[in-house]
Amino acid sequence: MHRNHDLYQFFLEKTWDLTEEWYKNVDKVESGGIYTSEDPAVIERVKKQNYEFHKQFSEVFQKEEEVFFNDLESWIVKVAQDDEHLRTPLQMILQEFFNTQEQYLNLLEQFVESKQGQYDEKQIVLWRRLIIKTIGGVITWFTEEYNNHSQKRLQAQQALILELSSPVISLTEDIALLPLVGDIDTARAKIMLENTLQQCNRLGVNQLFLDLSGVVMIDTMVAHQLFQLIEALSLIGVKTTISGLRPEIAQTAVQLGLSFDNISIKSKLSSALKSVNLITN
Repeated sequence: MHRNHDLYQFFLEKTWDLTEEWYKNVDKVESGGIYTSEDPAVIERVKKQNYEFHKQFSEVFQKEEEVFFNDLESWIVKVAQDDEHLRTPLQMILQEFFNTQEQYLNLLEQFVESKQGQYDEKQIVLWRRLIIKTIGGVITWFTEEYNNHSQKRLQAQQALILELSSPVISLTEDIALLPLVGDIDTARAKIMLENTLQQCNRLGVNQLFLDLSGVVMIDTMVAHQLFQLIEALSLIGVKTTISGLRPEIAQTAVQLGLSFDNISIKSKLSSALKSVNLITN
């Protein structure tokens, strides 16, 4: 432990120098993302994050592995979820971890040379292995956190897009229109059901025009969910009128045994709107 404490002190004294050296040598053209920013606040933040990493990494020479990684967890999670880092290609971030590893190996050589043969080759090899193993562990953990958070953000964005793709448009105080366009898969149908019910309830709608003229294909599962939506709307007092129903969609519904009873159907949206005098001619 005494030998490791000497190395710990040596690394700790070099932390800010390591940060300045690292940032000076970052390829700010090729790296992209956070490393290309010219915003002084962003530059200061990324330097501080790097400096905090060096301070915590130095502890590897005097802490047990489990304790070391437990203490490093907050840094890894915070940086992996940082907006600027999430906009930076992962391979560029990992390259900087490897560049940092090279800094540590070079620093280890400086320490050994400064001690003029006080440490045998076996001890030096153990330190090198410790540095490489620890950086490998950090990279693995960081990549997992980065990918998990990126996936959560992507799912949230997709959910928002799906929600916005099913807008309930008020036509009068109690009449609204839901125009559907494009392919409808199971995920979109599920969000459409939840979103439509909420919007109709919020807007005080008692009649909804559901226009399907922009929908090319609906599979059997989605057709079933579409009729579930109509049934759910009826339960909250909303009468549904379908327009633009393509023959293949009607055929799918019939094959599923779905009933068109109590559902008003119009060939075109214009016909549906005329039926409640929203348009004339």
